[in-house]
Amino acid sequence: MGDSLTSFLPDYIERVYAGVLGKMIGVYLGRPFEGWEYERIMAELGEIDGYVHEKRGLPLVVTDDDISGTFTFVRALEDYEYTPDLTPAQIGQTWLNYLVEGKTILSWAGLGCSTEHTAYLRLKKGIWAPASGSIEMNGPIVAQQIGSQIFIDSWAMLFPGDPQRAVDFAARAASVSHDGEAIYGAQSLAAMQAQAFVETDRFRLLDAALHFTPATSDIHAMIRDLRAYHATEPDWRKAREFIVQEYGYKKYPGGCHIIPNHALIILGLLYGDDDFQKSLKIVNTCGWDTDCNSGNLGCLLGIKNGLDGIDRSPVAWREPIADRLYLPSADGGRAITDAVSETYYLVNTAQRMAGETSLAPKGGARFHFELPGSVQGFEIEHAPPDAQVTLENRAGRSRSGQRSLCISAVTQPGATVRVATPTFIPPDAITMRGYGLMASPTLYAGQLVEANLQADSANTQPVAVQLYLNIYGPTDQPQRLEGPAVHLQAGEWCTLRWRVPPTDRLPIFAIGLQLGAGAINLDSLTWSGEPEVEFGQPMSTKSLLWRKGWVNGVDHWEWWSGEPFRLVKNEGRGLVITGTRTWKNYHFDAVLRIAYLVETGVGGIAVRVQGMQRYYALEIGQKTIRLVKMLDGARTLAEAPICYELWEEIGLRLEVKDAPTKERLESPPVRLRAWVNAQLLFDVLDVDHTLTSGGVALLVEEGHILADHVSVRGVNSPQRGVAL
Repeated sequence: MGDSLTSFLPDYIERVYAGVLGKMIGVYLGRPFEGWEYERIMAELGEIDGYVHEKRGLPLVVTDDDISGTFTFVRALEDYEYTPDLTPAQIGQTWLNYLVEGKTILSWAGLGCSTEHTAYLRLKKGIWAPASGSIEMNGPIVAQQIGSQIFIDSWAMLFPGDPQRAVDFAARAASVSHDGEAIYGAQSLAAMQAQAFVETDRFRLLDAALHFTPATSDIHAMIRDLRAYHATEPDWRKAREFIVQEYGYKKYPGGCHIIPNHALIILGLLYGDDDFQKSLKIVNTCGWDTDCNSGNLGCLLGIKNGLDGIDRSPVAWREPIADRLYLPSADGGRAITDAVSETYYLVNTAQRMAGETSLAPKGGARFHFELPGSVQGFEIEHAPPDAQVTLENRAGRSRSGQRSLCISAVTQPGATVRVATPTFIPPDAITMRGYGLMASPTLYAGQLVEANLQADSANTQPVAVQLYLNIYGPTDQPQRLEGPAVHLQAGEWCTLRWRVPPTDRLPIFAIGLQLGAGAINLDSLTWSGEPEVEFGQPMSTKSLLWRKGWVNGVDHWEWWSGEPFRLVKNEGRGLVITGTRTWKNYHFDAVLRIAYLVETGVGGIAVRVQGMQRYYALEIGQKTIRLVKMLDGARTLAEAPICYELWEEIGLRLEVKDAPTKERLESPPVRLRAWVNAQLLFDVLDVDHTLTSGGVALLVEEGHILADHVSVRGVNSPQRGVAL
């Protein structure tokens, strides 16, 4: 493939972006009437020519398993160091790591009802993939439902023009939860999506689907039959009737079988005439699992026809969603994200798989706007009634890249407008219906924010610009914190830097720019460094939303007690987690009380947490305290006896930082030091440096613990106000 994927395919990044957007648009379009039959859709909504969420009184940008699973399970490659030999069992471990049982990503409908929940229960009992999803284990009906293909797009986008590898990885990923025809459906889609990077003829894409599915399979027969029907019948409505009769739910029972729904994807591809809007109209109007089918087809068409194929539609598909998507998982710091971030994650995964280095536009800035039309979640938050405000991604006007975000305000003298992007659960998503939104903030007190911007050269007068943050205030209502401000002359560049001040434990949910009349070009916005933050009930307030900043992986987190953290796990191990993968060198402090433990139970704290099963932990049992590395099982790094009374306060500190070496290593060894009641207990060097970064957690295994005085500070930060 040459020096890199982009030399092999110069528009690879934009094609992936179009695929990600196509997936999102398709899901958001089909979600409001998921599961409806064709007759109900026609009676209540008519043909689906565009978004219908407002007709149903629903939000547009929502949590959905189709999106969450697609962009979460592919992280198995990063977690297992981009091995080409990634196994189904390792992908299954990724499920156990990122899923919070009963709460994130999946439809938790129960054993034998939800295919994915059934597979999760197998994995939890130690039945590893592919047995976890097999027909032998779960039966032919459960094992052949639709879930295998709804998570598959991300794997296909890693292998542009290489359907063989895409099909191979699709089978590995799908086998965690599915088998039989469901595997073949996933392979059919993966083959077409990988080939779509280099092939524009949809009939040749269908040839690829047939080539990579067994000739004896129902998937193969259905594609062949539908192509033959299309050759003689131009009306997609009659083709839908053909599918209902020959490949419908009556012949393929279960909650949501793959054959009928895969048939509707093929129908939309055949009859959509390469038109994004028409194709999505067909696949959605036909009904059944609309968000799944629409998302898969939208991704395929996005890859094949690129951004232009989406943008030339009369429907404004991109503007209402503003790149926003949610990925609730045990890695809460990745939950609030956007299409550009997920695009570069996939591209860099593909780069690493190809033996190339990762791409980091504008020095790795979180918001860099380098993809055409991208706004990365920025929207107008406030404007006077008579103001005219626009946000436009423009080529040029960048010091270190190719594009920037132009924010233009036409308003009265002295008036201001505000534009912002989420850093945590926004107000309109606090009570998300359906799939819940678990997330951690991405920005915390103590971190350094940097915004590179320019006053547009067309300005006729200086423009005032100011950084600001939105937090959930003392009564959980939005409250604004204002940062540094400047007045810029036309064409003048500036870097605004702001050390985020303490917020009284209140979570930051957005960051933005306030400006007066004029236009500015936002080149990049980012933040860095470890936080200096305390956690718990905000002082002198009755705020409850601070708890939503923690991924809740325990059975009970009691809210009525005086302690901010009163955690119970009835069976197995549970964690409550906060923070992001950008945290590296810090110490985590907490005052712990053990209220109850079974004989093998533990309570403690964890650092560099990357999910439910990847972290370093300081664990207290009934008689011992251990420093543990959890990575596909526990490995004890150090151990000592401990004696304490139940309900007695125990001050814990666990410090983690990269150890200096003579060589400049991408992942240096890790030094861990642990204190108990201000006494240094362990000082350990871990040379197996898989856990390079991550958030923090409180943990409990089969017991009841309480915690207070919880804080995180960088290793070089001043030690203040921490109880040990």
